[in-house]
Amino acid sequence: MSLYMRSELGEFNSIVCFKAAIVGMEDMLGPQATAIALTGAGRKRGAGLAESLGFKRGSASMDTLADVATKLNDALGAEGTRLCLVDSITVEDENVVIRTRETVCSAYEDEGSTRKCTFTLGAIHGALEYLLDKRFFGKHTGSVLRGDTHDVFEFTPR
Repeated sequence: MSLYMRSELGEFNSIVCFKAAIVGMEDMLGPQATAIALTGAGRKRGAGLAESLGFKRGSASMDTLADVATKLNDALGAEGTRLCLVDSITVEDENVVIRTRETVCSAYEDEGSTRKCTFTLGAIHGALEYLLDKRFFGKHTGSVLRGDTHDVFEFTPR
């Protein structure tokens, strides 16, 4: 069985359409239910992405996460799906902190917006859990919309 592929338009669609889907879901389901659904969808995508990059579940450690940032950036950045740019992954105390830029979730938002990066957070979350084979609680702690240089995601082990 082969997958249908758009021969003229290819794999990508616009941020405007993606954002319209998010806003439409929020109008129909409410912001909380939409955030849960988008984060869950992102986690599934992130785990699948890590696997498709050839990583084995649990193949990374807290000591090797900085090396993973480059591969995630390649897959999610300008040469990949264009979801976001992954600038760094650091371990601070027990927490994993991931700094991203140009996230699809922050695009076309007003400065000062309270928008959270639900799908992007979820995708990073899913990849991280797959790579470390460990559960985390993820939180969007810094935002370009509110004056930070990056959208920052912090993951605390459960």
